[in-house]
Amino acid sequence: MSATQSFWSVPQRDGEPSYWMCMSCLSEVFYRKVPMPDCPSCHGVSTYEAFTLEAIRDWGTEDLVAKADLAQQAANLEPASAATIHSAD
Repeated sequence: MSATQSFWSVPQRDGEPSYWMCMSCLSEVFYRKVPMPDCPSCHGVSTYEAFTLEAIRDWGTEDLVAKADLAQQAANLEPASAATIHSAD
């Protein structure tokens, strides 16, 4: 049986980036949320840093940029009540 991934929401404040990248593996990026309890790829805990999409495009791989684009698209299509999201506050 496959487990559903849960996330902590990360509210965006004015001037702060919306993308959160795992700094342990540099292969996972999330839009305004971070997975809990850990990174689904490397299982790093509390290893996320905020970035803008422009910064990810500057130095990220094509795969990472695609993940960032998909994460934003999915967030725009998904109402908060339908997702398994918990507030980080």
